[in-house]
Amino acid sequence: MSAIYQSILHPSEIYSLVKYKLLDEKPEKTRLNHLLNITSRSFARVIQSLDPEIRQAVCIFYLVLRGLDTVEDDMTIPKEEKIPLLRVFHEKIYEKGYCYYGNGPNEKDAVLLHSFDHVIEEFLKLKPKYQKVIADITKRMGNGMADFITKKVETMQDYNLYTHYVAGLVGIGLTELFKESNLEKELDLDQANEMGLFLQKTNILKDFVTDLEEGRLFWPKQVWEQYVNDPKDFVLPENREKALSCLNDLVADALELVPSCLSYMSKLENKSVFHFCAIPQVMAIATLVLFFNNYSVFEKSVKIRRGLAVKLITEITDFEKMKQLYYDYALEINEKARNVDGEYNIGRVTEACANIVRWIRADDQRKQVTRKTTGYVYYILLFMVLAVVFISQ
Repeated sequence: MSAIYQSILHPSEIYSLVKYKLLDEKPEKTRLNHLLNITSRSFARVIQSLDPEIRQAVCIFYLVLRGLDTVEDDMTIPKEEKIPLLRVFHEKIYEKGYCYYGNGPNEKDAVLLHSFDHVIEEFLKLKPKYQKVIADITKRMGNGMADFITKKVETMQDYNLYTHYVAGLVGIGLTELFKESNLEKELDLDQANEMGLFLQKTNILKDFVTDLEEGRLFWPKQVWEQYVNDPKDFVLPENREKALSCLNDLVADALELVPSCLSYMSKLENKSVFHFCAIPQVMAIATLVLFFNNYSVFEKSVKIRRGLAVKLITEITDFEKMKQLYYDYALEINEKARNVDGEYNIGRVTEACANIVRWIRADDQRKQVTRKTTGYVYYILLFMVLAVVFISQ
């Protein structure tokens, strides 16, 4: 009911919520699906809609990496125990019967690690080509996470490296799974990495308050130290303008990844893979619209309405509709920027939005030229056929 209440002024969202609920298909009751629903109910549904050839591999890939993340994210686990475990986690997924019980009492996803033997059992049933991808990404991610247990995000280079380890590698791994399944072919791994960076950078902005409360922060020092001596000072009333300037700087940094993400999405051929990739991407840009110049980010965890999220899910049926959503959101952020008094890094934000619009318009023009060329070829072929028929008579 809270989701409907939040969307009370947005009737189209209420319609989407009701429709989404009525069309909700219950997945097969298995231990793996149960764990998937516990760790991410919304993501579980997206995975279940994937092509059968890739569905189980992606499900296990998600659960393995979620298990790894549950170790890395739990601040109650001593570093002396956490770091070695992160570095060998890729070996644990081959160890039948392995479970982990070292999480703190408040870790909500600890149940996944308590039942990790079920994940391993299903992992070992996968085709070797899928196992190889999952194990390789888990190894690279685990070592990257371990490095950042004792290393802070100081520079933009650190920021990009950290987001590569925790999310860019997810995009790369999924892309390799898509290719191994033969559902997709012409995909760029650099763009896959930036797909992950876009999502993770959005999440890092969202988690500012939570991360500070837990004694950590992934906002790069190179950026926030331009405004304050300590990121905790952003919550002071006298630093409101500085806080918004820093926030907008990082919003722009995330938006600058969008053209690369759109390029990746434009190459997807399988409908289920497209939908799987498109949903979190559109959620991210909708979230950035909400974050832009919004001081609430420094006061609480800010999220888009569930009604809006469901509406977006139902509207993303193909790449052209996805492009339109991105186009509309880029214009919306740009319009917000025009109404902001003061600098607040507005120039960088508007330039990022302009680049999104340019990419979309260029893609439209390219497709228009392709359609015209195809039409000319059709008429030439038709003329040639008619000429042959005429001559033969």
